[in-house]
Formats: sequence, structure tokens, C-alpha cells
Amino acid sequence: MNMLDLWIEFFDELQNVRGRSLNTVMAYRRDLELFSEYKKTSASISGFYTFMKKNDLSERSQARVISSLRTYFKFCEERGLSAPELRDLKLPKIKTKLPEVLTKEEFDRLFEACKVDDVYRSARNQMTLLLLFGLGCRVSELIQLDLKDFNLTENYLLITGKGNKQRAVPLTEHLSSELKVYIEKIRENLVKENTQSILINDRGNRPSRVDIWRWLAAWSKKAGFDAPVSPHQFRHGCATALLESGADLRSIQMLLGHSSLQTTQIYTSVSTQKMAETIEKHHPLSEIKDL
Repeated sequence: MNMLDLWIEFFDELQNVRGRSLNTVMAYRRDLELFSEYKKTSASISGFYTFMKKNDLSERSQARVISSLRTYFKFCEERGLSAPELRDLKLPKIKTKLPEVLTKEEFDRLFEACKVDDVYRSARNQMTLLLLFGLGCRVSELIQLDLKDFNLTENYLLITGKGNKQRAVPLTEHLSSELKVYIEKIRENLVKENTQSILINDRGNRPSRVDIWRWLAAWSKKAGFDAPVSPHQFRHGCATALLESGADLRSIQMLLGHSSLQTTQIYTSVSTQKMAETIEKHHPLSEIKDL
């Protein structure tokens, strides 16, 4: 079997049938090109892992490459081609890195630090933080939010996630009220172009990913953090807080837009770790002397 035999059909299915984003399709292509490059010099599957290390791929990146290849070879076998690589390529074991979580106290520090002399920009900055923490959304989802996505009557925002999949995320009454005030009284003083974006950058139009990262870096420095707070820390903080408050994993999965419940389960590890630290600190038996 030639590695290139079904590439066009595979990429077409990823984007048009499975609904993967163009960035995801391009990532699959890069992974397949890496394997194709290796196969020009060696037929050994085992040597591919060494090849990836020499290309400075982390364990997590190696796992992604193998997963991409296995998806492609499974696609080939489903269409009648022989793909022994499907059984030879094994996912490397990687250590699960627990996500960094933003706490409520850290959020409060940022919320205060994002204030500037301009009252409208201050309100915009605080709304950015409220949406990040309240929705648990990705940056790419945040900057795509339009006025039409806000349903005030039923208190939810329609978020467009990976693969253009949409999900309705309910808002607390407080966040819904704050968003209504922002849209009616703040946003009009910031917008300069004909844009439907809810958030408006300093140039008067839709913010970019770079805008959000730059804002967070500035506010983090002002708040006294050692390193800039990342957008994903809000996402992780939102999920962990909900889990610790009794929300079920399926609800959190729907909120975050995870395609697999397994991805959401990492937050149970974060919560369990925090519980263990709390018990160690406060339980009376933690001070008992050794036998």
C-alpha cells in the first residue's frame, strides 16, 4: 500500500463528513507527511518512535501523531486496503498532566487589576474575564461570540466550537444581567466598525486571539502573578469549580464541548488531589504521631 493512496478521500471525509476544522485536517496531514518521510528511509515501524524523538516531538505530540496515523490506516482498511501498520503502531504511554486551575481568589485579583482609566474599557475587560470564567470556553470560541448568540429570554449563549459544532451554554442570572448591561450601555462606546462581535478590541472591532493573550498578560503582571494567566486556566477553573459543587461529568462535558467524556474526567483527578490536600491539612488524624 502506498501511503498516499487515500489521502484526498481521507481529508475530504475529515472535513466534510466528520466536521473537523481546517486546522485539524492540516494537523492530520502534517502527521501523515512525517510518517511518509520516515518510510522513505526505513521499513521498520519501531524505528519511527526514535525518528519522532530526533524531530523533538514530546511524548504527547508523539501520541497525537500515532493516533492520526491509526485513524488514517483504519480508514484505509474500511475501504478494502491492507494496512498492517494499524496493528503495529502502538500509542506511547504518557503521563497525564493535570491542568493548571484558576481559583476564585486569583480571578478576583485579575478582575480588579484589569481596571483602567477608561470606564468603558474597564467594563469590557471585566466582561472578558466574566465570559472566560463563566462559560469555560476556548479563546477561539470567545472571540467568535456575536450579538445574535445571546438569548436573553432563556439566559444562554450559543457557542461555536471545534468543527463548527454549536452548543447552548446557560448563563447565571448575574452573568446574563451583566452581559445585557454591557451590550446596551458599554459596547456602543467601543465599537467603530460594522461588527456583530460581542467583545470589542481597542481598535473598535472584533478581538483576535493575540488581543486576549496580550490583555491577560498585562492584567496578570499588574495583579502580581509570576507568569501570565492563560485562557485555558479559566476553562479548567470553571470545570473544577462546577465538579466540586456537585455538577455531574456529563453536564460539564456539554458545557466545555468535549467530544469524549474521557477528556472531561481529568477534572476528577484535579478535584481528588485538592480533596487529599484539604484532608491532609485539616483532618485531625493528619497530626497523629507515628506508631
